[in-house]
Amino acid sequence: MKAAKIIVQVLLFFVIVALAYFIYTGVMKPINFDKEKISRYEEVVQRLKDIRTAQVSYKSVYGKYTGSFDTLIHFVKEDSFPVEYAEGSLDDSLAVAMGLIVRDTFYVQVIDSVFHSKYPVDSLRFVPFTQGKQFDMESGTIMTASKVEVQVFVASALNFDILNGMDRQLIINLNDLKEFPGLKVGDIEEANNNAGNWE
Repeated sequence: MKAAKIIVQVLLFFVIVALAYFIYTGVMKPINFDKEKISRYEEVVQRLKDIRTAQVSYKSVYGKYTGSFDTLIHFVKEDSFPVEYAEGSLDDSLAVAMGLIVRDTFYVQVIDSVFHSKYPVDSLRFVPFTQGKQFDMESGTIMTASKVEVQVFVASALNFDILNGMDRQLIINLNDLKEFPGLKVGDIEEANNNAGNWE
């Protein structure tokens, strides 16, 4: 009789432990999902900001944005900015008359002035956490309401790509997937000053 009671108590203990585990994991699953989602969004946002920085630099040299990651990455790795050096002021007529005005142009590598020499430029095209999925990127020209031609670009990634590999059921249950399909910087249809949709 005592042995049967002990067996029942041991079985009840294991049932209680198993129930506690399932309740805990059931509660923690969406909490951990949200933490991971926020962490992934932060990394993707940073990559989009880096793309924007590279695009703005590219436009400052070439007068337009590019829709090609090959072109953009080559620009960051290999190209340089012209920087003007001036000594003296053209407003100083005496200095001008004496030939004391010195002007010169030198060049600074894009990667050194925009990022840093160890920045992984080749990864600029890839959406973090996707095992090689690339951002969608386009560039173009649009006409504003005031009839001004404006250069525009957009780089974007879908939520399903950003959340790749996470709990499929929780991804499907996200209410904001339709209203907020992903992250993007810039816009190809309107001039938005290269703003991100998270800003």
